[in-house]
Amino acid sequence: MLTLCIDTAYKYLSLALIRDDQLLYGIDEECFKHQSEMVFVKMQELFENAGIRPNDIDSICISDGPGSYTGVRIAMTIGKVIAAVNKIDLYTISTLQLYANGEKDTMVILDARAKRVYVGLYDGIDQVIKDQVCELDKIDLGGHNLYGDLYLFEKETRMPLISQAFLNVRPSWHKVENIDFITPRYLKDNEAYHS
Repeated sequence: MLTLCIDTAYKYLSLALIRDDQLLYGIDEECFKHQSEMVFVKMQELFENAGIRPNDIDSICISDGPGSYTGVRIAMTIGKVIAAVNKIDLYTISTLQLYANGEKDTMVILDARAKRVYVGLYDGIDQVIKDQVCELDKIDLGGHNLYGDLYLFEKETRMPLISQAFLNVRPSWHKVENIDFITPRYLKDNEAYHS
């Protein structure tokens, strides 16, 4: 199976072509608020460099948030249209789970603005412990493996190679049964996370 993967939910434009259990080609570029301008140019580059025609893909996987309101919708719209027109399967993955890269005891922190953060805590590929939005000053980093906007805690920001992460978390992709009802994943404010 040949899958096109797209993440535009946050600061990055990440694309991947995955055939079965192999990453054929990936593109990862930071282009916050410019993903819509670059996505089709980079998709063409992706297909050309992988030696694949767009009509050869059998499925699509997109990150469905949380993240930028517009960013989440870029990949979602492209994924829905391609899946509908070509009658192929569409899969989704949480942006936080994608960025956790399938690693054990991992916390992902993304800036949600207004002194709030999106927080995901994972223990391996399909073990979601917690996904939520909470106030920045309520976060306890503990001894977790960390990814994301760590500059918020005066640490160096660290991100996985997102195109490779799509393959690493493949067992956690969720098949969309009806693409007409797919919606972005938004996390609502709730009780602060403590670990």
